[in-house]
Amino acid sequence: MIIPLEKTLGPLFILGIALGAAGAAELPPLTLKQAHEMAIQNHPLISVADLKALAARQVTIETRAGYFPVISANAVAVGAAVSNTRIEALDALNSPRVFDRNSEGLMISQLITDFGRTPNLVGSARLQAEAAANNAQATRQQILLAVDGAFYSAQQAQAVLKVALQTVTARQVFLNLVSAEVTNQLKSELDASFARVNLEDAQLLLVKARNDLDASFAQLSNLLGLRDSKTYNLIEEPLPVQVSTNVYDFIQQGLSFRPDLLSLKNQEQASLKMARAQRDARLPTVAAVGAAGVSPVHDPLIPDSYAAAGVVINFPIFAGGLYVARQREAELQAQATDQSRRDLEDNVIRDVRIAWLNAQNAFDRYQISGRLLENARQSYDLSLARYKNGIASIVEFNQAELNLISAQITYASTQYEYLIQRSALSFQTGTLH
Repeated sequence: MIIPLEKTLGPLFILGIALGAAGAAELPPLTLKQAHEMAIQNHPLISVADLKALAARQVTIETRAGYFPVISANAVAVGAAVSNTRIEALDALNSPRVFDRNSEGLMISQLITDFGRTPNLVGSARLQAEAAANNAQATRQQILLAVDGAFYSAQQAQAVLKVALQTVTARQVFLNLVSAEVTNQLKSELDASFARVNLEDAQLLLVKARNDLDASFAQLSNLLGLRDSKTYNLIEEPLPVQVSTNVYDFIQQGLSFRPDLLSLKNQEQASLKMARAQRDARLPTVAAVGAAGVSPVHDPLIPDSYAAAGVVINFPIFAGGLYVARQREAELQAQATDQSRRDLEDNVIRDVRIAWLNAQNAFDRYQISGRLLENARQSYDLSLARYKNGIASIVEFNQAELNLISAQITYASTQYEYLIQRSALSFQTGTLH
């Protein structure tokens, strides 16, 4: 059975516990869920990915506009140099006649069919937008994984700092007791010297623990999108149960839910749609065109109003191999994306398996460290009693105390390492939210 850290502490650590609790009570609380929400709201990389996803959706709207009519209004005022002016030096073959006039009108153009090219373009754009959305989700999960790591690392640093505070308090009390016994000639000066060395060693541990905690909160604050480092009272998360022994369930989750893998699948399908669209570009397009308007000021040869409508059929005949090359480019891009997807699937299988093994190992180490801590506590209590009764030397007691401190730190570390590994496993399976 694993004994909670607080229940393994002897009476010499009570003051240290009180000091740590008082300091934590003054800090604003922060849960892991709140940290996730702050990171999603404030982290610039998540904003960048979301904005790119929104921009990709606009491309879909742009492409879908081909389904709808194009309506334009125009107003023309022309003054000819002489009556019956013709512009002959044009690049085109026509030689238009120019009249004095002022005219206003509307022109409408509506695509009737391009034999599937526009639907394929829209489908490709929609799949690219889905790929961008999945990329945004992948970025979000990467940031959340980093937040989890920083959050649990800060909790681990807080636990180590708590142990350091308790150690300094206990060793100070012990030094006072030994010093009193030396004064009463019940202990030798060597015992007092050992006690002073141990106190200074505990102070070194405390300094390092405080520095590690400050560094952890600096990292966490950065991931939360804060410019200044802020310290929180991190609320403990419930420890999840041991992971399932069936690794293939996790592998299947990774292949089904990993957003980066889904993004590659979207890109592959989008390239295939684009290839079909470029193939269809060699087919005719049929459009209806209409124009109508009035001429308030005009030459006597021009009527007061005009209206016309027609159907335009465009047959692509030759474009220097442009359409074939575009189709082949899209097909090759789809093949390249397919190979990238296969490579990523292999990497997902490997990463999920490694993350599963790491989570299993972290849980086993956590259980072992709990038993180690209980044994170290019992050894410490026995050594302290033996030393007080003059049966054991201070060297034996110091070794037992060092074992207890090491076991406390190991227990705290393995607990949060297990939480970090579980978060990594959720990330690898695409289920980190």
